[in-house]
Amino acid sequence: MGDARSIVALRDVGKRFANGVVALERLDLAVRDGEFVSLLGPSGCGKSTALRIIAGLIEPTRGAVEWPGGEPAGIGFVFQDPTLMPWATVAANVRLPLKLQGMESRKSSPLVGEALDRVGLTEFANTYPRELSGGMKMRVSIARALVTRPKLLLMDEPFAALDEITRFKLNDDLLMLWRALGMTVIFVTHSVFESVYLSQRIVVMTPRPGRVFTELAVDAPHPRDESFRTSAEYAGFCRLASDALNRAGRRGDA
Repeated sequence: MGDARSIVALRDVGKRFANGVVALERLDLAVRDGEFVSLLGPSGCGKSTALRIIAGLIEPTRGAVEWPGGEPAGIGFVFQDPTLMPWATVAANVRLPLKLQGMESRKSSPLVGEALDRVGLTEFANTYPRELSGGMKMRVSIARALVTRPKLLLMDEPFAALDEITRFKLNDDLLMLWRALGMTVIFVTHSVFESVYLSQRIVVMTPRPGRVFTELAVDAPHPRDESFRTSAEYAGFCRLASDALNRAGRRGDA
C-alpha cells in the first residue's frame, strides 16, 4: 500500500465502536509527502474517525496504519472547535504542546513567537480567548498545531462554523502556510467548494461505513487566489466533485 513517497497509508482499515456503530470499512488511503489532500463526504461518514486513527488518538478495529518513511516526530491536529484554555493567554495556549514535552519557557518562547507571527497574531499574544473572534480563535488553534513544526498537519473541519468571508481568508492563509512550511496536510470537510479550492487531491468517501468511493485530482496550479475561485476551471472541478459526492451517496443507499 502506498509507495516510497507516501508519508502515511491506511491499509484495509475498519473501525467498529463499542456501541456497535461501524464507522469505517475496508478503507485504503495513501498520502504522499508534501501533498494537500481533502477527505470529502457527508457528516457521519467516518472522515473524522480516519483522521483520529492517523493521529493515534484511537485504534483501528482492523487493518493497519503504515508510515513508509517512519512516523514523523511531530503531528499537528486542528479540531473543529478551537478547544482553547479560557484562563490562559493566547501565547500560553500556543505554548501548551511544548510545555507538555517538558520544554523550558526560555527555549519555547521563540517557537511560540514564530507560530503567532505565521498566523498574524503577534500583537494578541497576551490576549485571552474570550476577547477574540471565532476566526482569531481558530488562528490560535492553528498556531498551537504549528508550534511543534509538524511534518503532517491534520485538520478536522476547522472552518465549518465560520462565516464565508472569514473562511475564505483562512483558506488563503492555510495555503500560504502549506507552501511556506512544506507540510503534508490532510483536511476533512463536507464542503465541495472548500475541498476544490484547497486540495491537490480530493478523496470522496461513502456514507457510513466510510471507505474511498473515488478520488479527484485538482490539477489547477498554485498559488490559488480569488481569480481561481471565480474561474470556469474552479466551477468545473466543483461540478465533478459534487457529482462524485452524489454518486457516493447513492452507492451508500444501495
